[in-house]
Amino acid sequence: MVYTVPFHNRVARSILRPAFRGIMRMLGPVYVRGLENVPRSGGYVIAINHISLYEAPLVVAFWPTAPEAAGASDIWRKPGQSILVRLFGGIPVYRGQYDRRLLETLQSVLEAGRPLLIAPEGGRSHIPGMRPAQLGIGYIIEKTRAPVVPVGIVGTTSDYFQRGLRGQRPVLEMNIGAPIYFPPLTEKGEARRAARQRNVDQIMRHIAALVPPEYRGVYAS
Repeated sequence: MVYTVPFHNRVARSILRPAFRGIMRMLGPVYVRGLENVPRSGGYVIAINHISLYEAPLVVAFWPTAPEAAGASDIWRKPGQSILVRLFGGIPVYRGQYDRRLLETLQSVLEAGRPLLIAPEGGRSHIPGMRPAQLGIGYIIEKTRAPVVPVGIVGTTSDYFQRGLRGQRPVLEMNIGAPIYFPPLTEKGEARRAARQRNVDQIMRHIAALVPPEYRGVYAS
């Protein structure tokens, strides 16, 4: 499978990305730190903490190049949100089930040299504290050997937009860490699964180091 971005999605992204940047800057200050850590070439995974529906728009708007974004399939059924994700060209993820085609798509994104945005927690926490990550990102990095860029996001609480409309000027922060490179897994069976889990936990600890203590949740220690 060769991954390509359809022409209409490329056109929509050229409009949506600056539009998101303008709206967020109008609502309040936006701070992006660590851009020097973004790989200049090749495919890589962008791993974020996930509180609300605002993290993905923040990343896709302010990342140096438009990343491919994987998100929960229920977004495709919600009015408004479904229009935006279809225009942008998001990749739906059906939670709670093994999806070989999805893994092949994500692998093809990385093999095509494109950045891939993933929330390892698998869903919104609705509160700043991070939740345990799912193993999905572990399978992806095992299969592709792609580096992972941890990103800690602050300020994207569920009331962010309402606070902005009230003139409270909520602050958004996107803190980008150095890429993490993982060696190939040589273990078998249950030991391999444990090694995969260690990789996932390492990613989440790196994200936790990029956010304030109250955002770290189960990764506070």
